Amino acid sequence: MKHTEQSKTFKPLHSIRPHKLAAGITARAVEGQRLSMAVVDLDPNAVLPEHHHDNEQLGFVIAGSITMRIGTEKRVLYPGDTYAIPSHVPHDAATGPDGATVADVFAPVREDWKKLDRLDPTTPRWP
Repeated sequence: MKHTEQSKTFKPLHSIRPHKLAAGITARAVEGQRLSMAVVDLDPNAVLPEHHHDNEQLGFVIAGSITMRIGTEKRVLYPGDTYAIPSHVPHDAATGPDGATVADVFAPVREDWKKLDRLDPTTPRWP
């Protein structure tokens, strides 16, 4: 079903301008007052270098596979696998030849993303 009317409460994923997080990694974010939720598309063989942030991060894999290192633990994750990243814990990620799509929730809101480049809306990999 196509959505034709504009709403501040409801928005189809394809209409959200993605944030460019890194080369081959984009995030379509929805923000509330206290948290951010994002669907993140990672191209094949994409690499998210080690970083950390104040935000607590919870997520799960929707499609593809992704190798994540959180602190000293490293795992290959597949659709349905979840992860939890405490505040300020270093982490990184890399996808394989099929790329990946993940859903992430951050608390508090990702204020730093507001400074990132935004791309024009496009068709996401998922759904």
